[in-house]
Parts: sequence; structure tokens; C-alpha cells
Amino acid sequence: MEYFFRFAHPWVAVANIIIVVLIAFIRHKFYKPVLYRYSLTSELKRTNYTISHIQHYMPFVLRLFALLTLGLLVARPQLVNVHSKVHIEGHDIMLVLDASGSMQCFDDIRDQRPRFEVAKQEAIRFIEKREHDQIGLVLFGRDAISRCPLTLDKNILKSIIKDLKLGDINPDGTVLSIAISMAANRLKKSKAKTKLIILLTDGEPTPGIDIEPSIPVELARKLGIKIYTIGVGGEHGGLWHDPLFGIRSMGFKMNKQLLQAIAQQTGGQFFAAQNPDDIARIYDTIDTLEKTEIETDVFSNYYELVFPFIIAILIFLLSELLLTTFVWFRL
Repeated sequence: MEYFFRFAHPWVAVANIIIVVLIAFIRHKFYKPVLYRYSLTSELKRTNYTISHIQHYMPFVLRLFALLTLGLLVARPQLVNVHSKVHIEGHDIMLVLDASGSMQCFDDIRDQRPRFEVAKQEAIRFIEKREHDQIGLVLFGRDAISRCPLTLDKNILKSIIKDLKLGDINPDGTVLSIAISMAANRLKKSKAKTKLIILLTDGEPTPGIDIEPSIPVELARKLGIKIYTIGVGGEHGGLWHDPLFGIRSMGFKMNKQLLQAIAQQTGGQFFAAQNPDDIARIYDTIDTLEKTEIETDVFSNYYELVFPFIIAILIFLLSELLLTTFVWFRL
């Protein structure tokens, strides 16, 4: 691993060096020390009981070095990893996850996990398999939020998804088209040749609060983004636990025709998931997508060198104190 030294604020370092040089010049040219006359001066010279020219200036030089080091410390000295770039196989993916109220339903009487929990679990499993892909997350219900930008840090992304809960955003609605537009905007500056949006939803856009689906579709086409849509739910809607009447059916259904059209018009595919096993199978299918080569930053670690510079300052000051007090105390 290679490192290099730098200042976070190089112009501050340059300015401080200039100031210290000016101080040294002014001190040398214009400063006149107090002159004391002693009756025994000739005797001290005869016995060589005086300090040399170098010894005379050494305390000032040490103070000057301490001041210079302090000025450089203000400029934030750092030790930095070589900012590596490598070519890897992968592509950029935005996961768009439905967090509307209907995602609390389940679709299999044998597996009564809410759709939202199944979607989270399978999304995490998918992320773990995409080692070299940059992946981000958009969450939507009545509102849409960009929960995580494109990142190679899978641990952070998985942690974010694990902590998601229904109710984190308003669940009373589905702004599907706004969420797609937000995800497309996240991919706008992507340098990857393959850009994907994977949309998972169990409903259809809520009239009056969502935009026309043609708008995000056209945006995705212009940006070269494929949209893979996953429609969750059976033909009769989802099931949910009624506190009074037990398991009941919820009549909300996904808009299969709309999801098919979005996928087809952007070069993607539509998948129907009627149970948790289907969701797992669909993510495995998407995992077989063709990879493209991209160049990406692997790491960039910065180590602040505060303590070494503070130690250097203390050494200079203590050296001056020791020399003037115990060594060069002679006239």
C-alpha cells in the first residue's frame, strides 16, 4: 500500500511559511538586543567564557522552527492512501422499493411474512451477490425519498435496508412514477455502460399525487436506463390479519399492464411474483444480467498528522529551554 504526504489547505501552509520567513528577516535586520556592559567582559573573553555566534542564534532558530511547525499544523498535514482506481466488472443499479400500506399484506398462507419484509430480505440477498456493482435505494409510498445513493459499500446499504420499516414515509399512496424519476436522476451521472432500475411494487400510481408514467419512461430512455419491474401479489390481492375476523383479503391489485409497459419501453423485463419464492427467483434471474467494465475508486483514506507535529513543536520548545537554562547560559 502506497502513501503520500499532503496538506489539506496548501495555501495556508504557503502563507504561514512566508509569514515565518518575513518574521525571521525582520528580526535579523531590525531587532537590536539589549546590550549590557560588565566590568569583567575582558576577563570573560580571555577565559573563553562566552558563547559562539551559532550558539547565540540557536534559541531563536528553535523558536522559529516551533512557529513554522505550528503554522504548518494549521494547514492540516495528512498522510493519504494512493487514490487507487481499478477496472472491475459491474453495472450501476438503483433499487426502487414500494413502502405503501398494502406492502404489509402477505400472499402465501404458509409464509405469512409481510411483502415488505420479503422484499427487504431478497434485496439484501441480491446485494450480497453483486460484489462489484454500485447499488442505491429509493423508497416510496405517498412520497419518494432517495434513501441511499449509488455506493460500493454494501455493508452500509444492507444496514439501511435492514432498518427500513413501513411507516418511515407516508404509506397512504403510491407515487410510482416519481420514484422512478428520482432513481433515474441518481443514475444520470453514472459512467457505467449498463444502468438499471429494479422496481418492486404491489400497486399502481395514486391518481392526483403521482405524475404521468410516460415522463419517467421517456427520461429513462434518454439516459439509457433499463427498468426491470417486479409486480407483487396474486390475482385476488393480498391477505392481512384482521384483529376481529382473522385473515382477510385486501382487494388492492398491482397494475400489471402498466408495469409491463414500463419495462418493455425501456428495454427491461416484467416479472410477476405471487409469493415469496417468486421474489427470490426473480432476483436470481436479474442477477444473471450482463456485466460491463467500469472504472471506480476503491479507497481514499486520510490520516491526520496532528500529534506528530505537536510533538515536534514541544521538542523544539523544550530544546530551547534546556539549552538556554543548563548549557548556553554563559555570556
